[in-house]
Formats: sequence, C-alpha cells, structure tokens
Amino acid sequence: MAFDSLSERMNKAMRNVVGKGRLTDKNMEDMLKEVRIALLEADVNYRIVKDFLEEVREKARGEDVINSVEPGQMLVKIVHDQLVDLLGNEDAEIKYREQGVTRIMMVGLQGTGKTTSAAKITNFIQKKQDRHVLMIAADVIRPAAIDQLQTLGREIDTEVFSLGPETGALETVRQGVRYAENNGFDTVMIDTAGRLHVDEDLMHELQQINEAVQPDEILLTVDAMTGQDIVNVAKAFKEALPLTGLVVTKFDGDSRGGGVLSVKKITDVPVKFVGEGEKIEDIDIFHPERMADRILGMGDIVTLVEKAQEKMDMEEAEKLSQKMMTGHFDLNDMLKQFEQIEKLGPLSGIMKMLPGMNQYAGLMKDEDSARAMKHSKALIQSMTLWEREHPEKIRSTMKKRIARGAGQSLNDVNKLLNSYNRMKKAMGQMGAMQRSGEFNEENMEQTLNDMASKANIDPAQLEALKRKYNMK
Repeated sequence: MAFDSLSERMNKAMRNVVGKGRLTDKNMEDMLKEVRIALLEADVNYRIVKDFLEEVREKARGEDVINSVEPGQMLVKIVHDQLVDLLGNEDAEIKYREQGVTRIMMVGLQGTGKTTSAAKITNFIQKKQDRHVLMIAADVIRPAAIDQLQTLGREIDTEVFSLGPETGALETVRQGVRYAENNGFDTVMIDTAGRLHVDEDLMHELQQINEAVQPDEILLTVDAMTGQDIVNVAKAFKEALPLTGLVVTKFDGDSRGGGVLSVKKITDVPVKFVGEGEKIEDIDIFHPERMADRILGMGDIVTLVEKAQEKMDMEEAEKLSQKMMTGHFDLNDMLKQFEQIEKLGPLSGIMKMLPGMNQYAGLMKDEDSARAMKHSKALIQSMTLWEREHPEKIRSTMKKRIARGAGQSLNDVNKLLNSYNRMKKAMGQMGAMQRSGEFNEENMEQTLNDMASKANIDPAQLEALKRKYNMK
C-alpha cells in the first residue's frame, strides 16, 4: 500500500527521540535527517521536504516542547500535525447543491481508472449519502468506455445515459443533464474522455463541457503508481479547469506515495477519494488525519471500526462475542469468526490500522494467512456437527478421518484444536474478569502497557492512543 516504506522509515526516525529525557539539537537533527531521507525516498517534492523540516524545526524549538515532561512525544505530535497540514487539514467531501441537480465531472488521463472510479463514487454516494445518481457516458472517443460504464451501471443498479459514439460529448452531456432534471435525479456523474497524455483537443472538449453545464465538482483521477507525476498532471489540468479534488487510484499498490503528499501543497487541490482495490466498493473518502496516524504507526481504529460496521454482520458478531466471553463456544463459532474476519480483507491491512502493529504488517504475507484460514475452515467443515460442538471429545480415529476429508495432515488437525483451546481459555479468563468487575479501565491500560512492552511498541505511539481515546 502507498506510504508503507515511508511509514517504516518515519517510525525509525521517531524512535531516535522518543523516551529521551531532554531534547537536544543533536538528537532532534538526527531525527530530522531520517525524516528528510524518508520523505525524499517516498518521492516527495524537494521544496516541500525542505519547508516541512523547517516548520518542524521551528515549532520543536518552542517553549512548550523544551519544557515539556516528554519532549520526544511533543516532537512526534508536531511531525504528525505537519503531516496532516501537508495532506490537507480537513476531509474534503463533495459539495452538493441545495436545489436542483448536482453535477460531478470526472476527468483524467487514459488508463488511470477514471471510468471505474466514476462508478465506484456513484455507488458510494448512493449507498452512504442517499443520492439518486444518473451516470452520463460522455467518453465518445472510446466506444468501449461506454460499454464499460453500462456494465458497471448494471452492477450497481444505476441508470447510464448515452447517445452512442456518434453523438458528440458536449451534446451528450447537455441532454443527459436535461434528462436527469426531468426524471427525478439529484446528481449526475459525467464520465469524460481521457487521453494518453495532456493535449489541446482533450482540454478544449473538457472546457466546453465545463462552460455548458457548470459542474459543482471536477474530480481528477490520478494513478498513485505514477509518483511525482501526479503533481504535473494535476497542475496541467488545474490550469485548464477549476479542479475541486483528486481521486487517487491503486492506493493499495506498491507506490511510494510522494505524489499524494506533494499535490495538495503545490496545487491546492485536495485528495477527496482513494481507491484501494478492484471491487466496486473499494473506495473511500480520504481522511488526512487518519492517514497521518497510519504513516506514524498510530493505527487507524476509526476506519477499522467503520469497515467492520459496513462489512460484518454486527448482530451476529455481538452474539458471538457474548458467547466467547463466557468461554462456552465451539468450532461452529470459530468457523463464524473466520468468516467475519475474511470480510475485513487481508490481515496485513487490518494490522496497519492497529496502533503499533504497522511495523509487523510487512511480516504478514496475505496469501499465507488467507491460505491458513482457508485450511482451518476446511478442517472444521470436514467435521460432523457433533464433533464441532464437542471438540474436546474428538479422538484419534476421528482426527484421521477429518484430515483425510480436508486433504490435510493429522498434525494440522492438532494445531487447529490447540488454537481453539488457547482461544477458549483466554476468552474465558477475560470474561471472568469482566463479570467480577476486575476488567476496568485501569486493567485495560495495564494490558495495553504489557502488550506494548512485549511487542516493542514505541511509547509515543502508546501515549498517542491513550490520549486519542481519553484514557488517563
């Protein structure tokens, strides 16, 4: 995912100052040197890196930092705040008209995922913001783009307006907006043509559409994998059109992320959406503060909770949780737990959202964890209902039959049963503490401290987590 290598380097830089009794010019400069290397390696614009370091240096030499009990933690906060400023100080959401049809125009170069992003955003605002959207197929240069949008429209149950490739883009958009006004739509999503590079013909067509329908939002789609070229493309489009935001695609790819960090500062065009997968629902609003948290290894609990609420059966999860806390849960419940976890996506992605665990996410190979979970599910599904309900009574002959049925070894069956027993014991102990009143905020804080110590989590990250959730 974008920012993975940057996050690793930034965490290393923060460790140079966290826990120091006092902040000196030397240890601060050592930290800033690491930050500078991290940002430059991430392909962040050189001028932005220079300004970023100067602002951090100036604030770090203030009285509040020098006289604080934990100057290292204060410095981490300064770096965090500067990252938020770099990414954009607030969430940049779509601005809808109070009256009439809101017009959203998607622009971008060919191959950046513009048409797919148009459908993803349409699906997002229909489901999460209760909009009634008409998609307009205005990429008449490429007939395949019209077919693609119509296919995506059927997938998300959204009407697509098209006059075919024979009618010009401008006339298609004019008639499409008129159709939306006359048929009860409150939003139109205009998918325009792209090119392999910025050229006069492309810009002239887009300018004509802009003048004719006066879009409320003009969103530029850029590919995160292009690095610093994001800035150049954004500047070129902004000179020709009043851009209101960026949609960054392939954010889950192996990009360095420097372009995303640079673009807001240079062009003053905020990132509004990021695409993190190929599925139609794999797009979300870009939250600068949450991204800064993730870059510094502080996790992103809010996004993880939102993702869980959206993709998991919360009623089923609540029942399962209550059953597990009593210590009375069987392998049927374990199978349900596996299925719930699978809905959240790759395990490495989940770990990146947990405070302090970002540094270990790289050790998790998604294909390995997915394979292990698939094998565990196969073993449970190879059991009889009685065996799932009474795993403690499974004997050797049963284990051999279960292993054969799942195409695995006897050792694999034993590993699964041992994992189940450990989980049952741990959840039972936690449930007992909760019922006796021993499991309170003080114990939770001690548990966090113990986990931090064992996992080698930075104290600054732990304190940031406590402050974030008002844990004194």
